[in-house]
Amino acid sequence: MTTTMPGGAGAVILAAGAGSRMGLPKALLEFEGRLLVERAVETALAGGCADVTVVLGARADEVRQRAELGPARVVVNGDWAKGMGSSLRAGLTALTALEFLDAALVLLVDQPFVGPAAVRAVLDARRDGARLAAASYRGERGHPVLFGREHWAEASRSATGDAGARAFLAAHAADLVLVPCDAVADPRDLDTREDLRWRTRIT
Repeated sequence: MTTTMPGGAGAVILAAGAGSRMGLPKALLEFEGRLLVERAVETALAGGCADVTVVLGARADEVRQRAELGPARVVVNGDWAKGMGSSLRAGLTALTALEFLDAALVLLVDQPFVGPAAVRAVLDARRDGARLAAASYRGERGHPVLFGREHWAEASRSATGDAGARAFLAAHAADLVLVPCDAVADPRDLDTREDLRWRTRIT
C-alpha cells in the first residue's frame, strides 16, 4: 500500500446545461450570494485540486462575463444540448494537454452542498492507490468522481447523452472505490426554484 500522493488532480466542473426546469443555466444561478459556478470553482480549489476546468455551454458568453472564476480555465462545449456526456468529453479532452495532472475529479455545478471536505475525501483515496473513486451517500455512488489519467480516453468514448460516465463506471465497478461522504456533504442538487428553499449548507 502506497502512502505517496501521485501527481496533481484537475477538477472538471460540468456547468453547460440550460437548466430548463430552473429557467436559466445553473451556472448563472445565484445561491447564498454567489453564482453556483463560482462556488464550484472555490470548492475544487479549497478541496485540493491542482487545476480547475469549467465546461460551459448554454449562454456561455454571459457566464464568462458575470462569473468570477479566478484561475479556472473555461472550455465551451458546442454540443452541450446533447447532454452531460459531451461535456465530460470536452473537459477530459482539455485536461489531456496538462501533463502534470494524473487524475481528474468531476463535479456538478448544481450541488452546492458538496463542499471541499468531500473533494478532499475522494482525492485522499489516491493515497491508497485508488485510480477510480467516487463519493458515496447512503451506500450509493455520487459526486465527486475521480478518474485516473489512464481512464480518460475510455470514459470519454463511453460518455453519451445525460448518462455521463455511468456506463464506464458500471463496467469498472470492481475497480471503483466508494468513499463515504454522508458526514461531510449532501448530494442534493438544485433543479427547480422550489429547491432554493434549501438553506442548510454542509462544507
